[in-house]
Amino acid sequence: MKATRVVILLVLLLLAMASCAPGPNTLAKSPNEEGQVAGFWWGLWHGLIAPLTFVVSLFNQNVHIYEVHNSGALYNLGYLLGLSCVLGGGGRGTKRRH
Repeated sequence: MKATRVVILLVLLLLAMASCAPGPNTLAKSPNEEGQVAGFWWGLWHGLIAPLTFVVSLFNQNVHIYEVHNSGALYNLGYLLGLSCVLGGGGRGTKRRH
């Protein structure tokens, strides 16, 4: 009985993870209306302002937290670095306890 519950839980977890898998970005590496493609520095900036942008996006349909017209991996790296700076970056894991 316990093994059945574990299997069901694992299947549900796998389905939940598969439903969150991202799809391809067909607009990556293509310029926006101004002819620009967001690179590393724009990704860093967007990551830094992501929490504020998320709140604004709840009330304004024209605001998005991620630039789809980006350079690909470098934009994503900048975005994750900026987001980790704002959200703490996991530094608490190395903090010593006294």
